[in-house]
Amino acid sequence: MRDRFTAVLIENGTGGQSVRVTDVPTDQLPEGDVTVRVASSTLNYKDALAITRKSPVVRSFPMVPGIDLAGTVEESTNPDFTPGDRVVLNGWGVGERHWGGLAEYARVKGDWLIPLEPAFTFDQAMAIGTAGYTAMLCVMALERHGITPDSGEVLVTGAAGGVGSIATAVLARLGYQVAAVTGRIDESDYLVNLGAGRVLPRSDFSEPGRPLAKEQWAGAIDVAGGQVLANVCASMQYRGVVAACGLAGGMDLPATVAPFILRGVTLAGIDSVMCPRNERREAWQRLARDLDPTILGPVTQSVALDACIPVADELIAGAVRGRVIVPISND
Repeated sequence: MRDRFTAVLIENGTGGQSVRVTDVPTDQLPEGDVTVRVASSTLNYKDALAITRKSPVVRSFPMVPGIDLAGTVEESTNPDFTPGDRVVLNGWGVGERHWGGLAEYARVKGDWLIPLEPAFTFDQAMAIGTAGYTAMLCVMALERHGITPDSGEVLVTGAAGGVGSIATAVLARLGYQVAAVTGRIDESDYLVNLGAGRVLPRSDFSEPGRPLAKEQWAGAIDVAGGQVLANVCASMQYRGVVAACGLAGGMDLPATVAPFILRGVTLAGIDSVMCPRNERREAWQRLARDLDPTILGPVTQSVALDACIPVADELIAGAVRGRVIVPISND
């Protein structure tokens, strides 16, 4: 293990927060019982918020962002892991309270790691990342509440983003009819290629609507929140299920209780950050079974570690399709 490693570092000084790519002494790695040589990481929306300082995501300084990482165990005092093991990490406050994956090394708690499924390379695991793992948690929630391909059409909002792209692909492969919602209608061909049966403009859902609208969707996966989620709930079929996992459209929910008490709609909240380890493993096992890895190429772009800062601005501006992976080391 080297004395220094390269990382994206966010610092908070007298002039405010700053971010740079720099060399960091290895002895500054935080506490943890497993050290991972990071092979690949990602740039998620939450990472972009941290890097651009658009939201107070970072809870302590200095901080290495990166809520995802995949790599090889370098050192371990945890009985569950030995050097050479291939592992993946999503969430657990990494990149917010604990140094994350946008670095050559990460030291973490072994309880936060799970073995990487043999079906995936490091880069494929990060093409999936927290977004894809969250998408699968959403699919599992729909299934758990009785939604099947025979139930009717399933709506996916933010479909051209990371969660939406993987959700659309997985649902289609499982035999569901998918209606994809996007603010970038020029991405229609992309979404149809992922398996969407039809593509709807976000403007259909972004304005205040009726407390109860026409029944349309058996299930829904929503990354937007806000007015979009309110309208989605209002247009669910009787006993429909909405898996809500994001707030890209705001934290407010300007809705009424009507869909829930008159149609028996279920609003299932999806938390990927502190999700129990057994559910994480199940989600990754399902991804290995139910996600066609050949779709990951078109939904993924690769950027170098030193390009993360400018790309973060593009991600916040909504100009990035699908997933952004950051290959770091494969040796």
